[in-house]
Amino acid sequence: MTPREIEQMVFELEEVRIVIRASVNAELGDYEYSRKAAGSASITEWLQQRIYPIIEGYDVVVTDGTGAIPHGRTKMETLRSSYGG
Repeated sequence: MTPREIEQMVFELEEVRIVIRASVNAELGDYEYSRKAAGSASITEWLQQRIYPIIEGYDVVVTDGTGAIPHGRTKMETLRSSYGG
């Protein structure tokens, strides 16, 4: 999958925005989850379990609903609610 495809899949499933800093043509792993991560999981835990294994060492940034970069200890539920949805 390309970075853009992963970013879109993550947004649709997890309801959070990520930006993968990689070439638009980079071929990365697949985001093969069908259920969103638990709201009690921290952003760091989520990144370590679901994102880092498929992005092959590229950098990734998570943004909240205001465009700010939240602290890694922020819970996924809190992050999702920042988007106003």
